[in-house]
Amino acid sequence: MSRTRIKICGLTRPQDVRAAVNAGADAIGFVFYPPSPRHITFDRAAELAALLPPFVTAVGLFVNPAPAFVEQALSRVPLQLLQFHGDESEAECARYGRPWIRAARMRAGVDLIEFAACHPGARGILLDAFVDGYGGGGKTFDWSLIPNGFTRPIILSGGLDPDNVGEAVRRVRPWAVDVSSGVEVGKGIKDAAMMAAFVAGVRNEDG
Repeated sequence: MSRTRIKICGLTRPQDVRAAVNAGADAIGFVFYPPSPRHITFDRAAELAALLPPFVTAVGLFVNPAPAFVEQALSRVPLQLLQFHGDESEAECARYGRPWIRAARMRAGVDLIEFAACHPGARGILLDAFVDGYGGGGKTFDWSLIPNGFTRPIILSGGLDPDNVGEAVRRVRPWAVDVSSGVEVGKGIKDAAMMAAFVAGVRNEDG
């Protein structure tokens, strides 16, 4: 059975990055969206990215960014993957020449097949709950909204935590899972034990 990849997003402190890596995270997400309570500066993200060992991916999260803003991030932070969480088009995501994923905000009426077809260059489609703002709301969505036979790599997000991630992996069988608020004791402040429990919940279902 394929190993489910794990991304922990919205990290702001060195100790949390180290704990996430030690727990077994495959990717670390840095939020470059100023309205978010998990937003960090490029300088801070560069410091945190420097702590990552080989084969742990640094992901930059953007929401409807100006191109110059992304270019500045890329010049300052060693990002391996871009995550677009707003209303970005295929061309807007692809213009930077870096691998990217695209977030879909799931609710009744969203045509995921059509959404994915509009973003053929995305390495994967991240499924998040539709909440006010963009991500980090701690809300799950109805997983039955994911159409049968959806063939693109799914990164399942939205309200995952150590208690429900096992069920999520068992029911959806995503390529990866993404957690932020579900392993926090405060916005942007991760808990090492919760991150370890989250990873363990995923691995238990991987078998």
